[in-house]
Amino acid sequence: MKITHTEIYRFSIPMEPFVIATGTMHFAQNVLVRIFTDTGLHGTGECSAFPMIVGETQETCLAMAKDFAQILKDKDPLDIPARMNDLLGYAAHNPTIKSAFDMALFDIAAKHANQPLYQFLGGHKRTIETDMTLGIDTPTNMAAKALEHKNNGCRIIKIKLGKKVHEDIERVATIRKAVGDETTLRLDANQGWSFDDALFALTELAQYNIEFCEQPMRTWFDDQLPELNLNSPIQLMADESCYNYHDARKLINAQATTFLNIKFAKSGGILEAQKIHEVALQNGVKCMIGSMLESRLALTANLHFALASPNVVYFDLDTCLLGHLVDPVVGGLTYHGFFLDVPDTPGIGAEADEIFLKDCENWII
Repeated sequence: MKITHTEIYRFSIPMEPFVIATGTMHFAQNVLVRIFTDTGLHGTGECSAFPMIVGETQETCLAMAKDFAQILKDKDPLDIPARMNDLLGYAAHNPTIKSAFDMALFDIAAKHANQPLYQFLGGHKRTIETDMTLGIDTPTNMAAKALEHKNNGCRIIKIKLGKKVHEDIERVATIRKAVGDETTLRLDANQGWSFDDALFALTELAQYNIEFCEQPMRTWFDDQLPELNLNSPIQLMADESCYNYHDARKLINAQATTFLNIKFAKSGGILEAQKIHEVALQNGVKCMIGSMLESRLALTANLHFALASPNVVYFDLDTCLLGHLVDPVVGGLTYHGFFLDVPDTPGIGAEADEIFLKDCENWII
């Protein structure tokens, strides 16, 4: 089997403004790739550029996608490690756009094996419940939104923080009062605090029964994470500090975190995510599968990976529920309230809506 050509799409999805500590997103800056082969099989992959975190924009992803497509032409799509090494040999970083190619290659491989991706990866169906994320707003508005989610059946709420620390504490206190004690609350500071602010906030917030806090400090303070992890009454989860297997290994060895957040936009896709999962599993460090602002297409691939990764026990797969104004996907995962399922069709089981693609700028390489 050989790759004949790749289609690349500017897959922009309009959305309601979403605010986190590092910025505001007004549309999902996504890129879609479709890799075609000489056997008639094709694979689809999607990535979501989040420049204030990963450093890639939609434009950089599109530029690199054209180069990557040229590199992969006429090569065997089933040898995924070799193909991803081809991309690594050309560009050291750019994990976001690499993840779209990785996803498309796995889609081809699973279709070739006539298996849904989770089975191809060695997984099986289990119950998956996602959280819902609250963007940063006033304490009153965030509490009202949290209560709305609870009334719609949501049992796990993730609270974005990382602005002024005293206001962050008020946000959590107000939300806890609104939703009561039964709702699980997790925090995500998105690197917004200093060490002192993080220790102060985590100490003050412990009274509100918090499951964990993601990424309290900037990654350049990773040398202080072990001290914070030791002294925090709330368990920590590394997100932006953990891109690849080597980051995971170093964080675990330094006892810098309790949990790891795996995202394809950071890892470069499924292949590297599997390595992160393995080192975490070997060391008893539980993982979460997270995402940026992907559509249901990439989220479906995320869920397939999670179903094949027993050490992934937390799920943050709500991105297309966070204000996407259109759903450009046919097939794919389904939401039953906040419980998720994937189709049993071969491959990822999701495709981009051809009607939506007609209005997307595209290139064929």
